[in-house]
Amino acid sequence: MQDYAVAREYMVDCQVRPSDVTRYGIVDAMLEVPRERFVPSSKRSVAYAGEAVELTKGRWLLDPRVFAKMVDSAEIEPGDDVLDIGCALGYSSAVLSRLCRSVIAVEGDEGMAKAAEETLSSLSCDNVAVLTGAMEEGADSEKPFDVIMIQGGVGDVPDALFDQLAEGGRLVAVWMEDSFGQVRVSTKSGPSISHRWIFDAAAPIMPGFTKKAAFAF
Repeated sequence: MQDYAVAREYMVDCQVRPSDVTRYGIVDAMLEVPRERFVPSSKRSVAYAGEAVELTKGRWLLDPRVFAKMVDSAEIEPGDDVLDIGCALGYSSAVLSRLCRSVIAVEGDEGMAKAAEETLSSLSCDNVAVLTGAMEEGADSEKPFDVIMIQGGVGDVPDALFDQLAEGGRLVAVWMEDSFGQVRVSTKSGPSISHRWIFDAAAPIMPGFTKKAAFAF
């Protein structure tokens, strides 16, 4: 039988720390949260592998390195309110819940949202609320958010999500162009959004976040 605690420690020591993720809060959270609880039982043996895990058709759990570096780049503070888009079975929300004041998790798949809610509750993640709805719409009724995390690739991000950022708020996502991608942090300053490239990464594009067709005469 696999020792998941050992696998978790190995994941952090061999995938997270070598990627220059040194914030103690992130490291501690990823050591604490049982990643195997947030994948289908048939995939638990690969929960800690250094690659994304397919949860269901078209939906993936980001690989530990990419996820950790995204969280690190968000610069989450203990008093922050975070919107976690595409939480799937809840792993990202469980980690984020240990770093901030509150997490609103939005998931488009009703079955996954229910499973996420149950697992998060069983782990006493009491500052997380899971909402079922269109992921590209976010959670307008709960805004503003200090941080918005998108747990997958995007071709475009709707303006509605940037509107849900607080002043100085950061949106972190993997922006994809064909098979290539970059993690960018988009920061709100007044009416403007500035984008900053952080590192190269790739992730399947999330439902609702495909690139808009360019207008042509």
